[in-house]
Amino acid sequence: MEGSFNEHRARRVLFGKDVAAYDAGRPGYPDRVYQLLQTCCGLGPKSRVIEIGPGTGQATARLLDAGASLTAVELSDEMASCLRAKFGGRDLSVIVGAFEDVQLEAGSFDLVAAATSFHWVPNESGLQRSADLLCADGWLGLWWNFYGDPSRPDPFNDALTPILRQVAPALIDVPGAGNLGTGVPAYALDVDARVSEIEASGRFGPVQHEMIAWTGRHGAAEIRAMFASFSPWLALPQEQRTLALDALERLAAEDFNGIVERPYLTAIFLAPRHVST
Repeated sequence: MEGSFNEHRARRVLFGKDVAAYDAGRPGYPDRVYQLLQTCCGLGPKSRVIEIGPGTGQATARLLDAGASLTAVELSDEMASCLRAKFGGRDLSVIVGAFEDVQLEAGSFDLVAAATSFHWVPNESGLQRSADLLCADGWLGLWWNFYGDPSRPDPFNDALTPILRQVAPALIDVPGAGNLGTGVPAYALDVDARVSEIEASGRFGPVQHEMIAWTGRHGAAEIRAMFASFSPWLALPQEQRTLALDALERLAAEDFNGIVERPYLTAIFLAPRHVST
């Protein structure tokens, strides 16, 4: 991923174009994620946590609720403003910039957390920087929502695919994405590869991983907002983007009676910082 990161970098700045859609449409994460962070990584009162790419706070709220003292590194000025407004008065510091560039003190965090965001960071250097930022007994926590599940039926996906072939065919085959141009990388489901990358960094101990199956439930306006927040949809020309979103919302409202249920997966990878002896 490092070799093609310049192209990748150009797309990751798109999320600030529609903060309202991101905030309204992106779902949170299953409770199991936070159970694992607490039992494996020691997330709790006064844990020093750095969150990479928090967006509008889908995971941020739960990390704060667990008692964490949180530093959020957010690339988008618009999303950073949303975070400050939403969580004003809580133990949150927001830094605007790219994780690989901002100034941070080494060894000052107990947990590096990235929720559906680490694919926007240069992988090798991002892992090295994460290890540098952790204290001796700190942990890395990376997790992704994947908007689909190959092992379960997905009638909405099946119904939307032919529509997009008509109005926005570029969304059907997005390189590295999950399905229907979500922009969520299928590599999150490649457990062996993700574990190998973390272990190959030489900076972390054994990787624990889990695949969490759950069901997302969205109203027609909510699912429109969610798809509107995906980077390949944000990259479309405005007229085509609106046409595709109108078709999607109409499908949800008319063919699914205004409620869409879809099978989702959350892949989580946890690893302790490796301390040389």
